[in-house]
This record gives sequence, structure tokens and C-alpha cells, in this order.
Amino acid sequence: MKKRIISRLEVKNNYVVKGIRMEGLRKIDHPWKLIKKYYYDGADEIIISDVVASLYGRNSLLDLIKKTSQEIDIPICVGGGVRSIEDIKNLLYSGADKVSLNSFAVKNNQFISEASNIFGSQCILVEIHAKQIDENKWEVFTENGREPSGQDVCEWICRAQKLGAGEILLVSVDKDGSRNGFDLKLAKQASEVCEIPLTFGSGASQPSDALTLFNSTNIDAVFFGNILHFNLFTIKDIKNYLIRNKIKLRK
Repeated sequence: MKKRIISRLEVKNNYVVKGIRMEGLRKIDHPWKLIKKYYYDGADEIIISDVVASLYGRNSLLDLIKKTSQEIDIPICVGGGVRSIEDIKNLLYSGADKVSLNSFAVKNNQFISEASNIFGSQCILVEIHAKQIDENKWEVFTENGREPSGQDVCEWICRAQKLGAGEILLVSVDKDGSRNGFDLKLAKQASEVCEIPLTFGSGASQPSDALTLFNSTNIDAVFFGNILHFNLFTIKDIKNYLIRNKIKLRK
């Protein structure tokens, strides 16, 4: 399977933001400006997350999704504050190709089954925020990495895919915004139990981090945020490096 390179945008109050370990969020730019930039630079997919939607019980991205879906032709995944079938319907009707479920699904597992039965598993993605709590153990955190759930990450991956999730998005809270490389231990554990497409990220400092990840795991896609937002590397830089090193990428 050819690998995907994805850009992930965390949005708060109509601005793309970025922090470290999901805290101290700093304004970067307007979402639409960055979406266009990453699209024309060759991103295979765009992930857009409203990082305060779960806290306030609403998702404010519908207008952005409508505009984005009209002007770009790569998959768009949208999440944040998704608590009902109506929320999913609104996002999909606005132009999202996939909807990510996180905090509400952890507390209400059957929501995954209900959503996948209605809309199809291909557009239901389960987003997991993982924090390391022991040498080889990671816990699922909700509310944008703020609240412990008591749920083991690998166990939750197994359960989510049995419930009907079509894809997993795994975010390392410990590595988020750090630029000190991916958490390869977490990636390897997750890829060993995940039987559906798995997207992984957080902590990248350079394109070679993606090469190491792809060569040492069965990860299907990798997302980037920090190094793109702060103009350290571009999607083209990452893709060209991977191609030179014999990684097969989606065209």
C-alpha cells in the first residue's frame, strides 16, 4: 500500500494554533490560507480539528469545510466536538470526506457502531490522544489531551476497529510540538494491533523521521503540523526525501 503524507491543522476560534503537548497554544495563521498552501504543495489529505469544540460542546468549522470542499479535491477529515449523528451529518453535508470521533466515543463506545452503520466505516475515523504512563504503556486521554480515560491505547484501538471504525488517527501527546522525533515505541505497538488504516504523528523534526517510521512499522500515513506551520520543511521536501529513499507514496 502506498503511503500518505497528511497535514493536520488544529483550529481554535478561527485560527490555526500549535502548542507543546497540546498546551500553550500559539496562533499561526488563518486556516484557509494554510489549507491552500498544503494542498498546492502536494498533501494527500487535510485533517482539521477544532481543539476546543469538545470543551464548549460545538464545532465551528462548517463554513470553512464548505469553502474547502469547493476548492480542493483531496480528502478532508474533520473532528472536534462530534457528539451526535446530526453532527456527523452536518460535517459530511458541508463537504467533509471523513469525520473523526474522539472524546464522546471514548465515553459512549456504541456511537462508533451507530455512526459506521449509518454512514459507512470508510468515513468514520477514531482519533486517539495517547500519553505514556509506564515504560511500555500508553493511556487514552480525552478533551484534547487534558482528561485521563483509564483506557489502554492498544486495547482501545482493537475495540474501536471491532465497533466499525474505518481508520485510526493516533496522536502522541508527549511528543506533540516537541520536534524531537516520533514515538516509535508507541507507533510499533499500535501498528501491530491495528488492522485498519493507521495514521500517526506528533514530534517530527525533519523528513527522515517519516522514513524511520515507515521503515520500522506498518503505519499507513503520517501527519505533520509544527514543521509545516513554522516553515521548517514543506510537503514537497518531505515527499521528495521519501521518494529518494524508495518509499512508495500516493500520487
